[in-house]
Amino acid sequence: MDRRSFIRAGAIGTAATALAAPAIAQGNITWRMVTTWPKNFPGLGVGAQRLADRITTASGGRLTVQVYSAGELVPPLQSLDAVIDGTAEMSHGAAYYWQNKSPALSFFTGVPYGMTTAELTAWVRYMGGQEIWDEIYDQFGVQGFLSGNTGNQTGGWFREELTGLADIKGKRFRTPGLGGRVWEKLGATVTNMAGGEIFQALQSGALDAAEFVGPYNDLALGFHQVAKHYYMPSFVEPGLATELVVDKAKYQALPDDLQAIVRDVSQAEYDQVSADFIANDPRALKTLVEEHGVQVHQFPDDIMEAGAKASMEVIEELQASDDPLVQKTTQSYLDALALVRTRTEQIDAPFQAARAKYLKF
Repeated sequence: MDRRSFIRAGAIGTAATALAAPAIAQGNITWRMVTTWPKNFPGLGVGAQRLADRITTASGGRLTVQVYSAGELVPPLQSLDAVIDGTAEMSHGAAYYWQNKSPALSFFTGVPYGMTTAELTAWVRYMGGQEIWDEIYDQFGVQGFLSGNTGNQTGGWFREELTGLADIKGKRFRTPGLGGRVWEKLGATVTNMAGGEIFQALQSGALDAAEFVGPYNDLALGFHQVAKHYYMPSFVEPGLATELVVDKAKYQALPDDLQAIVRDVSQAEYDQVSADFIANDPRALKTLVEEHGVQVHQFPDDIMEAGAKASMEVIEELQASDDPLVQKTTQSYLDALALVRTRTEQIDAPFQAARAKYLKF
């Protein structure tokens, strides 16, 4: 996919129609979904559109969802505010983009050295995570649902190869969420910006390094044109989830079957998006390496070790928060991680190590 095509499409304004009130005719409802993603963006933007289409189809058109990509109705990092203030009924993004509203929201996207995709799913669905998430979003009159997962992300694009921790100091680095706080502790100067804005900042020299998701998205965004050193895996984003957020009062006013469709389609899309990334990240990485000369590296050990120490410091700071909900979320997450990691480390990890060592096709 040409990087410029979907960014240009995502920037085209639709103000003439965007401000119209939700349509209700003959019992049918039309809701607006604003997203943080460029139009037709691999995995994420496509997943948002597919989620909207599936809700529309499953409801027989009784609940029709119209998608507005990043910048079409509101700026990408104002999509949650658009639901809170009534400009839209739905937003599709990542909860850690809103950590300024509550640091606890970062737990529902991803935590440095934290849960994998499967572990996060278990916490939210079966170990009390959804209920705590509901408490946090109740403060803003919205409801959140998991809507996708990228799996373990890559660590970022750097203009120069990293030889050790000292190379991080002063680097102007685009990375969001709690991971951004970790990189700050390692010496980077951290900023956050929407995906469609990163390439220009890298190209202009405003950024020295950036991470977004992984090969599938990064190839489309064209980062390889301005940086050739690609680090993986990320240690700050081990299983990143996206979210669908809805206006809670309007959601609860829906008939029970339409509420179920929104909830269940979000769950189905969570799994669908994950499969999309697992299938297409390796293909995109092959293209980056073989056709564009990208050099793939692992972070030096001293960066990985310092990152783990900084991650624990960030968690300890959240445990000491004066916000009871932040404390509650942190403790619930840690309790769940202590349990679910035993399965990952005692069953999944040994199998993966054995497969890598012995299965020779």
